Amino acid sequence: MSESKPPTPTPGDTYKGWLFKWTNYIKGYQRRWFVLSNGLLSYYRTQAEMGHTCRGTINLATANIAVEDSCNFVISNGGAQTYHLKANSEVERQRWITALELAKAKAVDMQANSDDSGDECPAVPPTSGQGGGCRNSEVQSTLRTLNSKVEDLTTCNDLIVKHGSALQRSLSELEAIRVGGDMGEKIRQVTERATLFRITSNAMINACRDFLSLAQTHSKRWQKALQVERDQRIRLEETLEQLAKQHNHLERAFRGATVLPSSFSNPALGSKGGASGKGDASDEDDDNEFFDAMEDPAEFITVPADPKYHKRSGSNVSGLSSEIGMDDQSVNFDELSLASNPESPQPLELEPVRQRRTRIPDKPNYYLNLWSIMKNCIGKELSKIPMPVNFNEPLSMLQRLSEDLEYYELLDKAAKCQSSLEQMCYVAAFTVSSYSTTVHRTGKPFNPLLGETFELDRLRECGYRSLCEQVSHHPPAAAHHAFSEKGWSLRQEITLASKFRGKYLSIMPLGSIQCLFDKSNNHYSWKKVTTTVHNIIVGKLWIDQSGEIDVVNHRTGDRCHLKFAPYSYFSRDVPRKVTGVVTDKEGKAHYVLSGTWDEKMEFSRVMQSSKGENGTEGKQRTVYQTLKAKEIWTKNPLPEGADNMYFFSSLALTLNEPEDGVAPTDSRRRPDQRLMEDGRWDEANAEKQRLEEKQRTTRREREREAVKAASSPEEAVTEDSINDSPLKTEAGETGTEASEVSDESAHQDNYQALWFEKLDDPVSGEVLHVYKGGYWEAKDQGSWDICPDIF
Repeated sequence: MSESKPPTPTPGDTYKGWLFKWTNYIKGYQRRWFVLSNGLLSYYRTQAEMGHTCRGTINLATANIAVEDSCNFVISNGGAQTYHLKANSEVERQRWITALELAKAKAVDMQANSDDSGDECPAVPPTSGQGGGCRNSEVQSTLRTLNSKVEDLTTCNDLIVKHGSALQRSLSELEAIRVGGDMGEKIRQVTERATLFRITSNAMINACRDFLSLAQTHSKRWQKALQVERDQRIRLEETLEQLAKQHNHLERAFRGATVLPSSFSNPALGSKGGASGKGDASDEDDDNEFFDAMEDPAEFITVPADPKYHKRSGSNVSGLSSEIGMDDQSVNFDELSLASNPESPQPLELEPVRQRRTRIPDKPNYYLNLWSIMKNCIGKELSKIPMPVNFNEPLSMLQRLSEDLEYYELLDKAAKCQSSLEQMCYVAAFTVSSYSTTVHRTGKPFNPLLGETFELDRLRECGYRSLCEQVSHHPPAAAHHAFSEKGWSLRQEITLASKFRGKYLSIMPLGSIQCLFDKSNNHYSWKKVTTTVHNIIVGKLWIDQSGEIDVVNHRTGDRCHLKFAPYSYFSRDVPRKVTGVVTDKEGKAHYVLSGTWDEKMEFSRVMQSSKGENGTEGKQRTVYQTLKAKEIWTKNPLPEGADNMYFFSSLALTLNEPEDGVAPTDSRRRPDQRLMEDGRWDEANAEKQRLEEKQRTTRREREREAVKAASSPEEAVTEDSINDSPLKTEAGETGTEASEVSDESAHQDNYQALWFEKLDDPVSGEVLHVYKGGYWEAKDQGSWDICPDIF
């Protein structure tokens, strides 16, 4: 410390200086600015906080001061507050001890000599109901005293009015009389009344003085009482947060017993950081316990635009009219610009539409110990772990991939947009909407078998068709293609990488999604964020989405940067928050999107942007002036009874509904998945093992044929040598090690996808499986000869 050493204080002086205060075991001693004044010791993080933010106050009148060693000392008021402090040197510590003892003696003396009954109540927060009753008695006594003074003032006011009127009459009579014998009598009456008026006025002045003095005295006390209430509220809030954490810890300890020691799961709740440790509950801000400072700060903030922008037409807004509409009203694409679009499709002649199912059998309540299966799988690839159907939902990954089309209307609207920036808003909203179905879906979808397909034909109802195919098994990869009569097509190839970390499961989708619009030739691409499943072992499962997405228009250079904020129990922000900014190729912002991935998204047009003040970690945030936000997407409500049907959406309930004419490789025909949906889980587990063994056998045959075809006569490999190779797996062998060995070469088994082919995309520069055609023609002809027998 470089601060100058202040002289030893005298009673009544204000003493200030830097001390080190114990916070917790994570941060240890932290440097704080302490102020001793009027018998109260307060502290702040910096001197600049003295004017607005007090971090804590302790009343020395009821405090105990104890010296621990040459530099350390402790101040406590009986358990509610305890400050463990450390000075730079023994001399500085002695100065503080002297100042504290003098301030304490003065505070005790002032408390003993006070005539006010309210002074018997300490100015520290009460620790029981008795303290609350004392404070209430003080308030009632003060109110009675003030009411009495107000009544005195009222009486004096009435007397002043009465005697003033009499004095006025006497003066009037004195002016009217003539000089005579009764002159002396009149003067005597006026003198008496003037005396009475003076006495009454003096009484009025004294009563006002007493009232003012009393009000000023109690005003200071009430200000202190208000500060005490504020401090108590802060302590209660922090205590509740501590209790919430302790409750979570106890729940984990009760259910898992030996899962994690308490000192590892929450160091701040250890012997020294808990309620009996050195740090008191009101010690620091939220970042002390809950590490809010670790969260990424907001990259931008939005403020309402100047009202003049709401009245100006688009032609007066330079540089914006051609891209973002004519005026504020035109931003509502659905109701105005799209409704008046002459190219909007007219109602077609009604045709009979299939009635889709709205229910599936309720989920059985089967108990299974997940830890007995997962404890040996920590750190391994989840797709290589044999899992029973008890942890699944009766849908395959191909069907889950097709669920991305639940909000296809967003792409329909995007296809009608005249501006690429407007179109980008809808594409970004569609990107976010695909995660809304996952919020309660903690079940694992079935891993598709190699060559498995799934079609979603909604041409009559919704105007689109979709086809998925499993093109690789390890790593699992699925190709998806969808096209719409409204002028858009969607294609994606997703490979899942997953790791089990003991407490949570991370699923990292690899690959990209592309959306193309026929009319504008706009070509968009983006990737998916990471999905995390928490409380795998103990507690209730819950899912979070976190990461960043860049939606890029490769034709125009427009870009939308979306940020999925990770969920934090103690965060002040909206849970599952998503924010985004739409910019053109020059980097100029035109739209701001905000909302949550599980509920809705809104967008607002940017009228002006500027660099704002530095946020946390010194990052400068951009301030966008925007028009009023408008809703662009809202999640559809779940059907009735969804909690008993795996939390399926209305679309998800129809995905596994049996249909005639689908390919023999379609997921609807998968027997283990059908048995699980019907609630016959034991049979489903047996059928699942049969299908996995059949797939391994098919792969071995494919490998054997590939080796024979590739080998020269000198290097021919006999059937016996193949059977003896490490790739050979005995029937019924389901261990993780065997599956890893046999599956390691799945991507080398020369499997050729039936309906997709691998091509280089010249626009995005990516290599992906693209639909090559033929599926829907084969369906129309009922010709499935090329389909393998995988079920």
